[in-house]
Amino acid sequence: MTTDPLPTLNWGIIGTGLISSWFTQDITKTRPTPATTHNITAIASSSSTEKTQAFIEKHLPDLSPTPKTYNSYATLFADPDVQVVYIGTPHGLHKQHCLDAIAAGKHVLCEKAFTLNAAEAKEVLSAAEQKGVFIMEAMWTRFLPLTLRLQELLHIEKAIGDVRRVFCDFGLEQDLASLPADSRLKDPRMGAGSLLDIGIYAVTWGLLTLESEAGREEPRVIATQSLRDGIDIASSILLHYPSTGRQGVLTSSTEVRTPKTFLRIEGTEGIITVDGPAASAPRGFTVYKKGSDEKGERYDFEPEGMGFYFEADAVAKCIAEGKRESEIMPHKQTVRVLELLDEVRAQGGAKFPQEE
Repeated sequence: MTTDPLPTLNWGIIGTGLISSWFTQDITKTRPTPATTHNITAIASSSSTEKTQAFIEKHLPDLSPTPKTYNSYATLFADPDVQVVYIGTPHGLHKQHCLDAIAAGKHVLCEKAFTLNAAEAKEVLSAAEQKGVFIMEAMWTRFLPLTLRLQELLHIEKAIGDVRRVFCDFGLEQDLASLPADSRLKDPRMGAGSLLDIGIYAVTWGLLTLESEAGREEPRVIATQSLRDGIDIASSILLHYPSTGRQGVLTSSTEVRTPKTFLRIEGTEGIITVDGPAASAPRGFTVYKKGSDEKGERYDFEPEGMGFYFEADAVAKCIAEGKRESEIMPHKQTVRVLELLDEVRAQGGAKFPQEE
């Protein structure tokens, strides 16, 4: 008796920052139940191969074979051994990096926020469609088993009845004053601010928990932002659904860290709280039904690694099946979220130089 080999995907990585280190370590981690063999074929820095080599030595010291290193993204895009490019560069560079990878005929997984705004996203997605390549926003939290199970409980099983209100906060205490002006966290050209970096998770949780695919309506957006040197250090968003009265209160901040429990979902028949190290990395939730035990029913989901491999496996499956987009993170949802964030910034005042 033989078993079919696992599908294999050869990755090219551009960007050598923190998010790239997490992604590369996670998809190459030995797992008891792998769904795909992920090979990191090449890694590129925009400045030097020494920087790329240092990244490998620090984060992937035992990886074999050792990835090829390039000192330009264009060289990586031209590598015939690279099937899909992971883009882990700052938000403000995503549009051009996506377009360059697409022009080279590569499939693309691009970190969130996908681009600075919805107009840029539409341009990138149009280019991918014309070239016939797969492209997806790397909103990894959507692919976690916890997220999928929570949606089932809310929208199919109606575990807490009709969802009425949702509160979600993602705050990280960042000492922005100590950072150089060209830091991606301070430079408006790079999409700096809490909204695109972490607020996008709060908005995503709001949409996932307040809405089901059936009978979805567009919410009214009411938003405010606190700006410092032109970037938002805090964003507060209210999503209001007129036909049902549902509300989502979604916030982000770079001044205060959110406690472990970051999400509260209130329904007509109970409440669900979700917790984890951050709103991007949930690890469990508790269902409190009306009239039931005060301790509630606990659901824990501990991934074999950090959990980035779920989205990577999904990319591999889509590409193997000849798909050009993911059903879990479809193109229309990427554009829709950016349209919501555009409206938040229109009301709150944060602007990027590229939009002027």
